Amino acid sequence: MAIPNYQSIMLPLLELAGDGETHHVRRAIELLAQRFTLTDDERRELVPSGQQPRFQNRVSWARTYMTKAGLLESPKRGFFRITERGRQVLAGKPSAINAKFLEQFEEFMSFKKLRGERIPQLGATESGDGFSEDTPEESLEAAYQTIRENLADDILSTVRKCSPEFFEQLVVDLLVRMGYGGSRQEAGQAIGRSADEGIDGIIKEDRLGLDIIYVQAKRWEKVVSRPEVQKFAGALQGQRARKGVFITTSAFSREATEYAEKIDTKIILIEGTQLANLMIDHGIGVTTVNTYELKKIDSDYFFDE
Repeated sequence: MAIPNYQSIMLPLLELAGDGETHHVRRAIELLAQRFTLTDDERRELVPSGQQPRFQNRVSWARTYMTKAGLLESPKRGFFRITERGRQVLAGKPSAINAKFLEQFEEFMSFKKLRGERIPQLGATESGDGFSEDTPEESLEAAYQTIRENLADDILSTVRKCSPEFFEQLVVDLLVRMGYGGSRQEAGQAIGRSADEGIDGIIKEDRLGLDIIYVQAKRWEKVVSRPEVQKFAGALQGQRARKGVFITTSAFSREATEYAEKIDTKIILIEGTQLANLMIDHGIGVTTVNTYELKKIDSDYFFDE
C-alpha cells in the first residue's frame, strides 16, 4: 500500500500506546510499518531533502500533533506514552483521529493558532480541515521545488534569448564553477577557440590538466537528434579524445541518448532543464533572495539530562 499520511497514522499510533506502556519511537515506527504492510522500498523512501525516511517523518508529526492535543506525553527523549485523555479518546472508539478531531481540545487549538501564524500552508493539498495532508517538511519541500522549477524555466527562457557568444561564456562560467577548466582565464581561452568540426571548445578536466574534455554547446530550440551527437562523437575520435560534454538549451531525442550510452567514447549530454538546474546549484546567473535554516534539537547537548 501507499505510505499513509500523518493524519491516518494518528489512531493506530494512539492504539499502540493504549497498553499504557512507555514506547520508544523507533520501535513504534517499526510496528506501525508492519501494521500498514509497507514494503522495504516504502520504508526506505526519503523526504525530498533526503534527510529522513518519509514514513518516519509522518509518524513523528502524528505523535507531535497528538502530544499537543494532550493525548500523548513524552516522559523522556525518544519515548512516548498515552495520557488519561488519550485513554478516554480510545474508550470512545473513534473511527479516525485527524487534525479536525483534535480541534476539540483547547491545547491543540492554541497550537493550531500559533502554527497558522508562523507556519502557513505552502501550496500543499489540504484535507478540508485547514491542515495539509503533508507534514510541514513535505509542504516546505514542495514549495521549494515549485519555486526552483519556476526559476529553472525563467533561466532557460533567458538563456535561449542570449547571443551565441554569451552562451559560450555562460558555459565557461558553469564549468569553472563546477571545478573544470583550471583558471577562469584558461577556460575562457579554450572555449570557442577550436577550429575542429563538431567541437566548440576544449577544457581541462582538472586544475592540473591531467586530461581534457571536448565541449559542444548548442543554443537551440529544436530537439538535438542522433546525427548531431554522432557528428560530435566523430570529431572526438578524430582527436583521439575519450571524453566530451554536449550542452544544449533544448533536449536530446531518445535515439541520441541511446547512441551516447552505447558508444565507447564517454559523452555526457546536458539538456536545457539540467543546464538550468546546474546553474542554480552552482550560483550562475542567479542571486540569493532569502535563506531559511531548518534546525532540530541537538540530542548531544541534552545527553546528560
